[in-house]
Amino acid sequence: MAASPQHLADEPAETVTAGKARHIGLSEVTVTEIERAQAVHPVTSVQSELSLWTRDALAEVLPYCTEHGIAFLPFSPLGRGFLAGRFSSFDDLPRDDFRRRLPRFQQDALRANLALAGRVREVAERAGASPAQVALAWILAQGRYVVPIPGTKTPKYLADNAPARPTSS
Repeated sequence: MAASPQHLADEPAETVTAGKARHIGLSEVTVTEIERAQAVHPVTSVQSELSLWTRDALAEVLPYCTEHGIAFLPFSPLGRGFLAGRFSSFDDLPRDDFRRRLPRFQQDALRANLALAGRVREVAERAGASPAQVALAWILAQGRYVVPIPGTKTPKYLADNAPARPTSS
């Protein structure tokens, strides 16, 4: 049986009270779960997936976080590298890459998702930016409490991501 958010917040709240931590963050939670945790101790951040192709958090979680001043930390804002334009086929993924097991990287879904990546690339070309910068700019435009956490394996990708700025749409 999974532990409730209140139960999960009890111990971190005690850690904060004891001065061993400063804040509590949650990951992959619903608004109801955030509210339950908030009843125990203020929640400082919520981490969940958000990108141009994963927008579930926009419906309820992100508006709640914005309303309550809770930082929203979207992981995988570049769609696990796909929205950065690094892949054009299933065969571009290394043989041992975990993305080969993800549904959106399977052949049928991948074909449909290539259209989205193509639109991101077109916007990037018009803006004089990289696809990664466009995808991150869209994330940043979702609100002042949104702080994307793109993973990167190389300094080159970090340098490419850094110039991203919020867009108006």
